[in-house]
Amino acid sequence: MQIQKLRLQRGWSQQQLAELSGLSTRTIQRIENGQTPSTESLKSLASVFEIDFSSLTQEHDMLASTSPLSQDEHLALVQVRKLRRFYLQLALYVVVITGLAIINLSGSSEHWWFIWPALGWGLALLIKAASVFELAPFFGARWERKQVEKRLGRRL
Repeated sequence: MQIQKLRLQRGWSQQQLAELSGLSTRTIQRIENGQTPSTESLKSLASVFEIDFSSLTQEHDMLASTSPLSQDEHLALVQVRKLRRFYLQLALYVVVITGLAIINLSGSSEHWWFIWPALGWGLALLIKAASVFELAPFFGARWERKQVEKRLGRRL
């Protein structure tokens, strides 16, 4: 089986798998991106996943020439990554704007200047949310697929 599939089945992040296997996160990323792992890396991963080393090497050899994920799995993974990035951006927004508000309100300034970055950044986050959650039809994957099919002359 593939390393990424095994990891996702267990609900582990790349960082968690790296810690459990004793490998670096970058090594896990390289393996999941299709680079050939060393024998030691495969042994460590086989041990963590509690599978036979030979089945892992056979699977890796067979899958080296094919796509590691099905199209549906790839699309789901891309969507989850977009969602994660959005939540990280939202958390950063809250922290930074709160910090700016504290700085602004604790000073002697009568002007609330922190509102301007909050509005600008907030608008950008709203547009990003519309894209991630497909709130606007022209931001979503369905719309893109429909347009591609239309340009190729295929019926949906």
